[in-house]
Amino acid sequence: MEYIYATIILFISILGYFKIADKYNIIDKPNHRSAHTQITLRGGGIIFPIAFVVFCLFNFHEVSDNYWSFGLGLLAICTISFIDDIKTLSSRIRLSIHLVSVMLLLYFTGAFTVMPYWVWPILFILIIGTLNAYNFMDGINGMTGLYSLATLASLLYINKEIISFTDSNFIIYPILACVVFLFFNFRKKAKCFAGDVGSIGIGFWVIGLITLLIMKTQDYKYILLLSIYGLEVVLTIIERLMLKENIFEAHRRHLYQLFANEKKVSHLVISCVYTFFQILVNIFLINSQLPIWSILPIIFIPIGGIYLGLKWSLKKEYNL
Repeated sequence: MEYIYATIILFISILGYFKIADKYNIIDKPNHRSAHTQITLRGGGIIFPIAFVVFCLFNFHEVSDNYWSFGLGLLAICTISFIDDIKTLSSRIRLSIHLVSVMLLLYFTGAFTVMPYWVWPILFILIIGTLNAYNFMDGINGMTGLYSLATLASLLYINKEIISFTDSNFIIYPILACVVFLFFNFRKKAKCFAGDVGSIGIGFWVIGLITLLIMKTQDYKYILLLSIYGLEVVLTIIERLMLKENIFEAHRRHLYQLFANEKKVSHLVISCVYTFFQILVNIFLINSQLPIWSILPIIFIPIGGIYLGLKWSLKKEYNL
């Protein structure tokens, strides 16, 4: 019954937010770089920090002792991201809050006690880079919610069947939030978009879980639970650097953008394909006993080849 009550609360919360967003004109207007053509409510991803608050309400005693640092980090990074959804903030302010939130996340996962101090800057760069990758990939209906749902489901399976690394509810609540968000976002005409608050919020939660798992197992292969996002973002950045473009400016060079904008493939189909490939990777990871240095080429050579082949074909077809 707890999960039913939680889901009802999440539905009521997001419907309440829709009224606020509509009243205060918190919307996403399409531009020449967008993959959508209609004005849509922005910030529906506020459901993710709300899900943590609901998790706290139903698991108060456990949360008060173990999750305070994660909660502070999540709420801080979601708050600054939501403000940035409404009005553009300076990169200095955003980066400062991101650094504080990541510090709280690493404290929560025990990384500061497990990892030597010289690794800490690497962890900061890696996590902030992954958060930005999550944000970069939030461009079409269903992508953020469906991809996150697949990764969270994999983490829940690992937690229950392979090695327990956290309270299952800490994984189930973001799953419930993804389901509620997808109800409004996984549509041909989405009711809402996640916004920075959503992509950064769920990204922070997923990264926290993966970091907990890595700290518990000392097996770095689990970072590949986000390998499809990672491959897409890294190869796109390399491409833009080769073209001497500013990698910090908005663009339409992601493969999913080319399929959505030039090829006019359904957003929902693209999101399902990306999620499907990540699920295949996750199944392989979960069942593989190989070290990460063996897993990397097994995953990235075929998938990278498919990615580069598809992108070359599309760019040739549309003279991009």
